[in-house]
Amino acid sequence: MSSVHRALFQTDANPVPAITRIVLGGVILPHGAQKLLGWFGGYGFDGTMSYFTDTLHIPWILALGVIITEVAGGFALLAGFATRIAAAGVAIVLATAAVMVHAPHGFFMNWFGNRQGEGVEFFILALAIAGLVIWHGAGAFSVDWLLTRGGDRQRGGR
Repeated sequence: MSSVHRALFQTDANPVPAITRIVLGGVILPHGAQKLLGWFGGYGFDGTMSYFTDTLHIPWILALGVIITEVAGGFALLAGFATRIAAAGVAIVLATAAVMVHAPHGFFMNWFGNRQGEGVEFFILALAIAGLVIWHGAGAFSVDWLLTRGGDRQRGGR
C-alpha cells in the first residue's frame, strides 16, 4: 500500500470514529436529499441550483459540487469509504455555508423562527465532527478498514 493510500484510508477497528462518521453522514445525507430530490421539505435540484446561482451568485459548477458532495459524501461517510476525502469535502461545504450565508445571522440557530436566518452554531459542531473524522479515519465497520486490513493480511499482519 502506498503512503498516500495509507494516509487516506488507514484506520483501525475502533468504534468511536465509526460512530462519529455515521453521525456526520446521517446528518449530511438528508441535507443533500433536500437539495437533490426535494425530500424533507427541500427545494429539489432545480430550486437549489436556482437559489445558489441566481440568489447567492455561486457558479453553477460549485453549486452542483455542493449537491454532489452532500449526497455522495453522506453515503461515503455512512459506508466508511474514502472517509477522509468525504469528510474534507463536507467540511469545505460547511465552512463555506457558514461564512457566506449564516455568519451574518450570528451564533445561535433560529429556534423560534423570529429572525431572518440561522446562525453558525450547527456549523461549528459539524465542522468539529468532520475534523475528528478526518483525523481518525473511518474506524470499525467501514470499507476503509476492510481495505487497509486486507493490505495488512497480505503483509502477514492481523
